[in-house]
Amino acid sequence: MACNHPLPSTSTNHDSTTKVTDMDMDSLVHCASHLTLQDLSNMAISCKFLNRVVSSDSIWRRLFRERWPQQEAYIISQTSGVREAYMARYRALQQFKFFDPLVCDVYIGAKSSDLLFSKDSIIFSQGPLIQILDIDKLLEGKVVFAPLNDHRARITSMRPFACRLFPLKETSLFRNEAQINENVLVTSSCDHSIRLWWKGSCQRCFRGHNGPVTILSDKLLGDGTGKVFASGGEDSTVRLWSLSSSGKRGQHALKGTLYGHEKPIVLMSVTGHRASLIVSMSKDSKVRVWDASISASDRNSSCVGTTSVSGVPVGMKCHDSLIYIAAGSSIEAVDLRTMKRVFRTSTHQGKLYSFDIMPSNFLACTGGLGRAMLWDIRRSTGTTEACPMAELDGHIGPVTHLHMDPYKIVTGGPKDPNVNIWQADNGNQTNILISSPLDNAGCSGLAADGFRIVTAGYNQEEGVLRFRDFSNAVSSGSSTDQITGSKFWCPSTSGDADDSDG
Repeated sequence: MACNHPLPSTSTNHDSTTKVTDMDMDSLVHCASHLTLQDLSNMAISCKFLNRVVSSDSIWRRLFRERWPQQEAYIISQTSGVREAYMARYRALQQFKFFDPLVCDVYIGAKSSDLLFSKDSIIFSQGPLIQILDIDKLLEGKVVFAPLNDHRARITSMRPFACRLFPLKETSLFRNEAQINENVLVTSSCDHSIRLWWKGSCQRCFRGHNGPVTILSDKLLGDGTGKVFASGGEDSTVRLWSLSSSGKRGQHALKGTLYGHEKPIVLMSVTGHRASLIVSMSKDSKVRVWDASISASDRNSSCVGTTSVSGVPVGMKCHDSLIYIAAGSSIEAVDLRTMKRVFRTSTHQGKLYSFDIMPSNFLACTGGLGRAMLWDIRRSTGTTEACPMAELDGHIGPVTHLHMDPYKIVTGGPKDPNVNIWQADNGNQTNILISSPLDNAGCSGLAADGFRIVTAGYNQEEGVLRFRDFSNAVSSGSSTDQITGSKFWCPSTSGDADDSDG
């Protein structure tokens, strides 16, 4: 809503117009009180006048009561305004700064892997089996699983693709606009196949790899018609698959096979500056950039860039025209337009076990033995002596599981019974969660999504999923004295510690 766009006049005088800014503040506040939070955010950044409208306490009091109806006392206790109180509570809940979330334990028998959230479901794999747990039923006290069991060997990768990421007409799966928010799940397996699941059944089976399929692309490729996804395998090939192929067997779905790697593919990421480019990394740390828009007859020219890094591959993620790679004990960034290394930073951790990055915030996190480290990638100057922002200490064993979003970092490992929560912007520790109720069980998997987190534990006899929902938590700060906080680093005083703000 732009404040300088005139509204049509109801007057017979066609020269007379009324602007939004001509309306009185109370009327605008009344209108804005019916908007969603996203609409209010858009309105607030349109101009200063509408920003003042959106700042009205009456609007934010309504939003507060709708989301947290039992927290009226929290509003009253805040002196900085209702809007600020809403945002402060929202941020604190996202950072899990509370000690009374809703907790549900689900015993699953065997060890699980590849945990992820998909709307109101928790999805995980157990060998060749995919299990989908209904969260709404779980909150009602019912444990309802929807098993997907068409694979014949271990699941290697799972990716949820939302339909809204590509036109519905590009696949024969979807026939009406009402399904625009539906999700499809794509899985790869050691049985040499890729399967696309929708509404509890396998809708497509893609075959073509001459061995186990090891990895799937993190996004779809293409910006117009003919959306495709990519897969990598132990046969050292990258293959492109169309989502618009008809038939349950996915006939003619294979749109290209890209050769050039000499070892199994272990990492893949679609670039940010061109939707047709995908980066693949093989087990020998060789990196290749492919252009999926090149026709099938020119596949020998589809590799448009190569490079290599040192060390065992750990993680890789594209953002704009850069590719960020964690391998061995270092983080590197390569400009995909020139294939030149922009920077390289040693992590001082000996060996990396996990990696995640928020390039838009210039933050990266690495997991090592007994600790994780938070990095400001803007401080990297190409030398190997750059210092981390903070050391996330206190882990037992390797930090193999790492989640990072704009609010928080979540870390855990198979030898550690606890999952640690940290603020993403400064590394302050906000909470410590027990990953499972089992004795002698570490964290064998985790997934976080907004106010929710699910962790998996396994003790060689049975497995448990522990689901937590912080949406309506109320007890905050009561256990902050139990949290030791992270170590903050700077070139002159790299060993100093700073207390957590809880």
